[in-house]
Amino acid sequence: QVQLAESGGGLVQAGGSLTLSCAASGSFFRISNMDWYRQPPGKQRELVATISSGGSTNYADSVKGRFTISRDNAKNMAYLLMNSLQTEDTAVYYCNGRVMGRDYWGQGTQVTVSS
Repeated sequence: QVQLAESGGGLVQAGGSLTLSCAASGSFFRISNMDWYRQPPGKQRELVATISSGGSTNYADSVKGRFTISRDNAKNMAYLLMNSLQTEDTAVYYCNGRVMGRDYWGQGTQVTVSS
């Protein structure tokens, strides 16, 4: 069983920054991809950024150049540094981790960007 827990969300003004953290715990040998998704109000969940166990990253076009995903394999942690936040970034942000081909999700953390 794998548990993921996000933290670091909150209210920030447009142009500001936040760093989200995702802590993985439970019984597993290795987490392959760790991803950040978000679900804006009234919209579907969308992929924001992904990082492989080796550190390869990919980003949605909407966040390229502003967000940075990273991970610490020794601590089973993933992070999402969000700079130059825009009101359109307002959403619940979810961490996703893949273990043995199965996806696990955190509960989500709210990020609200005010104008």
